[in-house]
Amino acid sequence: MPSSTPWDVHRLPRADGKIFLVTGGNAGIGYFTAEQLAGTGATVLLGSRDAAKAQAAMASIRSHVPGADVRHLPLDLADLPSLKASADALAVDHLDAVVHNAGVALDHPPRRETKDGNELMFGTNHLGHFALTHWLAPLLLTAPASRIVTVGSFAAKSERLDLDDLQSTRDYKPKRTYGRSKLAQMYFGFELDRRLRAANSSVLSVVVHPGGALDSLTPPRPPVHTRTTNEHLRALPAALLVHGKEAGAWPAVRAVLDPQVSGGRLWAPHIFGLRGKPRAEPVKGHWADPVLAERLWNASCDLVDADPSLALT
Repeated sequence: MPSSTPWDVHRLPRADGKIFLVTGGNAGIGYFTAEQLAGTGATVLLGSRDAAKAQAAMASIRSHVPGADVRHLPLDLADLPSLKASADALAVDHLDAVVHNAGVALDHPPRRETKDGNELMFGTNHLGHFALTHWLAPLLLTAPASRIVTVGSFAAKSERLDLDDLQSTRDYKPKRTYGRSKLAQMYFGFELDRRLRAANSSVLSVVVHPGGALDSLTPPRPPVHTRTTNEHLRALPAALLVHGKEAGAWPAVRAVLDPQVSGGRLWAPHIFGLRGKPRAEPVKGHWADPVLAERLWNASCDLVDADPSLALT
């Protein structure tokens, strides 16, 4: 039954003893997701390939959340062979949630590739998280009702996947390729839920997107994030339609913590999907295409050389 107490983004439930991993937790929405989760008493692991940026983020979180238990996990999603070692380096006996947040967004050509020969955005944003889930499976299965939260994007609404050109080798356009990589992530989250439910797994897969999140509307967290007064003032009219990255983290945080959240749902800002407190949205249109999602799943397994079950049963 739904809770009679409205979800309050500023009064989060306690999560003492729980362990959460946030990929890309050193900056942007990932940083604020980590900061908010740290305030619940949980142990929060920041997955980041840049140790210096991770240290700065942890220092900032500790300054805003006294006593926060935050740690750095070296993680490079663009390097598929390294992901098993990263999962092994967690050095924990269980994992209550992973937030697949990290992402690469390129604005201009040329097309770039990962070490594995995958297009950089598709390879990092989708394939990296897809493969990481496989290696995290034993830890997720050890925790009761653990959660895999996949952070998509509002940009994915206007995109369609080309299963014959997942690597964008033809007519590469950075913004379109980015949107498709986020769409692939969302298909992954929904298909993962279908497979978990079919296997009667205790693990939940939830998809979220942050809406429109601007740096200029984001609270400063120097040196992790800075903004000038003029930048903030110029952005204020946009606050009617979008919000900052602190608020952009709310859907992911709710997906991790709210006991009423169920698998297979999409959580997003409640005002036109662009700003405001998080709520569940219908999964419809091309997002709800199980045939395409299954085909992407199988293609992804081939690309990362993974067991189709992802060992989450």
